[in-house]
Amino acid sequence: MNKLNHIAFIMDGNGRWGEKRRRGRNFGHLKGVDTVKKIVKSSIRLKIPIITFFVFSSENWKRPKKEKNYLFKLINNYFLKEIKNIINQGIRINILGEVKKFSQDLKKTFNKATLLTKKNKKIIVNLAINYGSKAEILHGFKKIKGKISLNRFEQNLYTKKMPDPDILIRTGGYQRLSNFLLWQLAYTELFFLKKLWPDFNSNDLSKIIKKYKNIKRNYGNI
Repeated sequence: MNKLNHIAFIMDGNGRWGEKRRRGRNFGHLKGVDTVKKIVKSSIRLKIPIITFFVFSSENWKRPKKEKNYLFKLINNYFLKEIKNIINQGIRINILGEVKKFSQDLKKTFNKATLLTKKNKKIIVNLAINYGSKAEILHGFKKIKGKISLNRFEQNLYTKKMPDPDILIRTGGYQRLSNFLLWQLAYTELFFLKKLWPDFNSNDLSKIIKKYKNIKRNYGNI
């Protein structure tokens, strides 16, 4: 039975979910946060050490200004309201991506969340924000000093010292990686769901984990 250390999520479909209900894309993003909270709680219960959420890609800057501003406000307010609960649950927050482009308030919020939770050990929750895998790979190579090696390169990725994802779950119906953890997903088991992210639930997660544990993982062997 396969050991499970790390699950990554591409949370696609929030905007479409809101539009289908004639409440707008931002309403879908709001409901998507509720799903994140539920999945974090389920992951703690299932004793999954690390989970990674693709929150905002480096390509998402192309979206309408009104939607981007709402997303940033939503993220900021979440941490302001939930930080005590996050600490009490034993969650360690880790940010993957280039945060320099964000406002000073949001950068302070990220720094505070990572600082206040750095000693927590129940689960690591990675938030990929202003993240693009191609940029991460290029950044990793530029930071190598001396002879290039696989180990030196991986130590300069945002996910250094973490195991690669065992499972990637993408909701929303599309079967693509969207510039997310391209290096780290080399041997990851991929699960694509038609469900939109706000409809994803703990039962869906449990079913995928059950399937994963029965997959024969060869890593190039027979």
